[in-house]
Amino acid sequence: MSRRGALATLGAGLASACTPLGAVNALSPRPLGVTRDSGLTYGPSPRHRLDVYRPRRSETPPPLMVFIYGGGWEWGERADYAFAGRAFAARGFVTAVPDYRLTGEAPFPAFLEDCARAVAWCQANAERLGADPARTVLAGHSAGAYNAAMLALDGRWLGEAKASAPVRAWAGLSGPYDFLPLETGPGLRTFGGVKDLASTQPINFVSRTSPPAFLACGDRDQVVKPRNTERLAARLREAAVPVEAHVYPGVGHAEPLLALTWPMRLRLPALAQSAAFLRNAL
Repeated sequence: MSRRGALATLGAGLASACTPLGAVNALSPRPLGVTRDSGLTYGPSPRHRLDVYRPRRSETPPPLMVFIYGGGWEWGERADYAFAGRAFAARGFVTAVPDYRLTGEAPFPAFLEDCARAVAWCQANAERLGADPARTVLAGHSAGAYNAAMLALDGRWLGEAKASAPVRAWAGLSGPYDFLPLETGPGLRTFGGVKDLASTQPINFVSRTSPPAFLACGDRDQVVKPRNTERLAARLREAAVPVEAHVYPGVGHAEPLLALTWPMRLRLPALAQSAAFLRNAL
């Protein structure tokens, strides 16, 4: 099987939450000059660990990115997303990929608290990481895009974590932002016990002070409906917030994430577009 064909097969598996993402990493070449620091501790839980991918040396500290992976808030390991960390590091971002507590261990909003804690830790340790904390951006896929959206749009999470700088921009790939009523599946298992469901929806926290957003999804996404991206983009535009939104034709749930790999990025420009948007927003 060709590398392109293998990645397409992996994409189908990822959408069903059963893909060995280690194979994606094996199929993705390692960019020259990108280094990794593994297993850095940002909190007391065994899940409070992150890996940091550093770009080539530069005269000034690069911007800081925290990339949050998906998995329906029920599964995921940071090591499986090395390809995402390397991809954004090669584009000039010091990129942290944190683990966080999943719903089987701690209910909502624990995963938001953990992701906010990871951002605050990276900012507090930015000199050690070689990053500029004043230029912090977020990115995520699927449930990770939800986490990134909530941190970017609802200031209480980073405020409670005592982050030292605001999020300057964020990118969401295949993310759920406006998904009420809850349907059977990870959303119901994750948010079904929350009394105020409106408080779980990123779209409800859009304001004129929201940071610029890059949003992308596939028009054939059956896991997270494209209307999530379309509605959030419309709400951001109504609030006069800079937003770039793409609904890629013929694309499903996993492809915008796999487009961070080589050669999938030749088919889908999600990496180039998101990285350019984030850089221009700084």
